[in-house]
Amino acid sequence: MSENHAMITAELVDLDLDRSADTKEAAARALAERMVALGRVTDLDGFLADVAAREAQMPTGLDGGIGIPHCRSAHVTEPTLAFGRSARGIDFGAPDGPADLVFLIAAPTGADDAHLTILSSLARQLMDADFTAALRAVTSAADAAGLVSGDLAVPTPDQSEAEPPEEEPPAQDSTPRFRIVAVTSCPTGIAHTYMAAEALESAAREAGVELTVETQGSAGFTRLDAETVERADAVIFAHDVPVRDKPRFAGKPTVDVGVKAAINRPAELIAEVREKAARGDRTAPSGPSPVDNAGDSGDSYATKLRVWLMSGVSYMVPFVAAGGLLIALGFAIGGWKIDKAPSVAEHFVWTDHTSWAALLFQTGGLAFAFLVPVLAGYIAYGMADRPGLVPGFVGGSVAVTIEAGFLGGLAAGLLAGAVVMGIQRLHVPAVLRGIMPVVVIPLISAAVVGFLMFLVVGKPIASLQSALTDWLEGLSGANAVILGVILGLMMCFDLGGPLNKVAYAFAVGGLTHPTDGSLKVMAAVMAAGMVPPLAMALATTVRGRLFTRTERENGKAAWFLGASFITEGAIPFAAADPLRVIPASMAGGAVTGALSMAFDCTLRAPHGGAFVVPLIGRPLLYLLAIAAGVCVSTAVVVLLKSARKTPAAPGQDAPDTTADASRVPAAA
Repeated sequence: MSENHAMITAELVDLDLDRSADTKEAAARALAERMVALGRVTDLDGFLADVAAREAQMPTGLDGGIGIPHCRSAHVTEPTLAFGRSARGIDFGAPDGPADLVFLIAAPTGADDAHLTILSSLARQLMDADFTAALRAVTSAADAAGLVSGDLAVPTPDQSEAEPPEEEPPAQDSTPRFRIVAVTSCPTGIAHTYMAAEALESAAREAGVELTVETQGSAGFTRLDAETVERADAVIFAHDVPVRDKPRFAGKPTVDVGVKAAINRPAELIAEVREKAARGDRTAPSGPSPVDNAGDSGDSYATKLRVWLMSGVSYMVPFVAAGGLLIALGFAIGGWKIDKAPSVAEHFVWTDHTSWAALLFQTGGLAFAFLVPVLAGYIAYGMADRPGLVPGFVGGSVAVTIEAGFLGGLAAGLLAGAVVMGIQRLHVPAVLRGIMPVVVIPLISAAVVGFLMFLVVGKPIASLQSALTDWLEGLSGANAVILGVILGLMMCFDLGGPLNKVAYAFAVGGLTHPTDGSLKVMAAVMAAGMVPPLAMALATTVRGRLFTRTERENGKAAWFLGASFITEGAIPFAAADPLRVIPASMAGGAVTGALSMAFDCTLRAPHGGAFVVPLIGRPLLYLLAIAAGVCVSTAVVVLLKSARKTPAAPGQDAPDTTADASRVPAAA
């Protein structure tokens, strides 16, 4: 048990956490300081920033008064576990209230499987009521460490009271037991993954069903036997990250929820999947769906809609980047009349640069033509999985045919997903179930979506798209500047999140039928999106003492990320200090968006950042707009950080700022 001894010691236990902590940030800091004192954590602020970023993904509070903040971090030297007990309780976001038992789990990046397996065993122990009761009653730090490590046995109730009176064994039931296979996984793969597995296994024992769990966590991925999967009557997916090799479970009744649902209500999930099996419901999961991490089925419709739309956008972006950049390169090499060149399949001169430019332009045009069908197809895929692809792509192609554009693609995807989901709810004879996903659903859904797009909703959407194009073309003066401000704010509010993607998708949609107005919008959006990471990089350079050592290292990478139009490069800064970084980023983004529109800058490439400056109309003014926004954001973030603390002495790190992270969600 030497590894357990190294994992937790009495020095890593605080049985009176109330003395130093009344918030989850303070509790994490108090326990992390003990890790620092033992040399288990090398950079306190950097480690706490990683903990806060993990907490922003999903609260780590569990029913039963338990908080398990945890992360994998480059600042951890060896897997470590610290335990704290709070009499008042600390809010970790659990549905049933504050936590009095707090475990801080620190795993290094690349930790060996043996240590992570020990961490997973703790997660399973937390589902044992005797274990948690013992921790609440323990009076010494050494005993607490012994309970957690397993060196001290967990007291159990008096057997004379616990054992029920002897009864005659029940008669053997010849009916086969109901069999379930389950997959559990969470973003970090340390705690929730294994707690969900333990909860499901316990509920299965009480329900008298046979359940086998595959934990896809950091301690490894041991695949369920193919025979076990084949024999299973139903499947439970409890996950916040995509399920690996999901097609193995195709054709079985399935319940698909977030990992915390399995921890909080495992018995309900087992009952639900048994009901589905009794009704004969079958699913046909394909690969990891883009909505595999959509969360609990109880999410609001607005949340589900956002996830569906983002799934379409995520698949669309590579087509946009490849096609748009090829088109832009074609213009750059062959001039603005390259779009009039004959087909390279009929006329191509190997020594003529114009032919090569035409090849790039025409190849890019074909890739770009997939934009709307892919958007529609994968919105439907996000809603209804693989059966949604056919009607989604058909609806997207109809949108292109009737010139309904980007808006038509959105409508087609949502319609296709809704139609397929409606068909899947119908009860069909057993003889037809095998051909439903291959023949019946694609046939009916494609016909319905084609009818709706061609004859019902397509034409009004096409008219709206045309009006929007005309409006963009007519933008000038103050109206253009106001639009630039709005787009800049959207690009910088969540740094790659939903609002950022909406603004980007709006700009890219205009490139399907490029006009002077739509090219200005694309330029403003890309310029604003470059500002946050560049501003954070500049701020860490000019006032490094206001930032932690980790942030200064992140600042070096942010130079390249910002220049490449990767707004997400500012997320580490926003996760650690959202109240200062996000407003500063928005201020600079608004300035850049407004100036880009005021300067009449245009852009035909949908991506590329500073590397496509030769393809930008009025490139010097464009760079000036970006520089102005970067300076504004840098000045604001420096002022905000300076106003709330005194800079550290040379060679020291700035004090921690993660306490603010609980008030504004991180933009991950």
